[in-house]
Amino acid sequence: MLSKLEDAYGHQLFDFLRGKSQGLEIVERDDGFIQANLGPRTYLSDYKDWSDREKVALRLAKGNVIDIGCGGGRHSLYLQQKKGLQVLGVDVSPLAIRVCMLRGLKNTRVMSIEQLTSRLGRFDTVLMLGNNFGLFHNPTEAKKLLKNFWQMTNPGARIMAESLDPYKTQDPFHLAYHELNKRRRRMPGQVRIRIRYKKYCTPWFDYLLVSKQEMKEILHNTGWKLKRFLSAKRLEFPSRGQPYVAILERD
Repeated sequence: MLSKLEDAYGHQLFDFLRGKSQGLEIVERDDGFIQANLGPRTYLSDYKDWSDREKVALRLAKGNVIDIGCGGGRHSLYLQQKKGLQVLGVDVSPLAIRVCMLRGLKNTRVMSIEQLTSRLGRFDTVLMLGNNFGLFHNPTEAKKLLKNFWQMTNPGARIMAESLDPYKTQDPFHLAYHELNKRRRRMPGQVRIRIRYKKYCTPWFDYLLVSKQEMKEILHNTGWKLKRFLSAKRLEFPSRGQPYVAILERD
């Protein structure tokens, strides 16, 4: 659980919900690169503003759902209110969970991805949208947690995992970071970042961005197989990489 001063992500969400913020998210990378995103505006956006890949992925959701890194709860609330599914939203940010509750999400927990176990129940759908494949941190941890998810799910379960192909860029700062990571014996898309907002700042954490081929390699011997990819036909973020959603099925 993040402390009050560490919960930069939650504070920006909470302030934006109350109309006390312009909705900017500052992401700092460990090489000194800083980027401003319209984070809260995205995390609290309406269905009409979502990407086609998100909409298709949500149509495939079924049964008992866990939304990992649920943020402001937009996907959870859609499945709860529009599809009538039982959804558990989990996030490491206490204020993000408070935002979810204020918006009407019935079932929430303040937990990190590493704390998830079958004691929470058994699930038919695992949501990791919003680039939340990155929450696996690194390939070793990804394999470990995917095996854990197998234990938490029912036969026929699905994972909807979104990532960003970091190689689909010509930005010299990102390309230089890929090379730095290679020298450090890390995956090129294994970024180390923290979120800043006003006086609040999260601890540094690893966030894993992978190509489709790298994701396939990570899935090997985890109990999960690739069903399909959902991708945009055009390059959406030429400076950052190309987002996609992977639909994974339980072996």
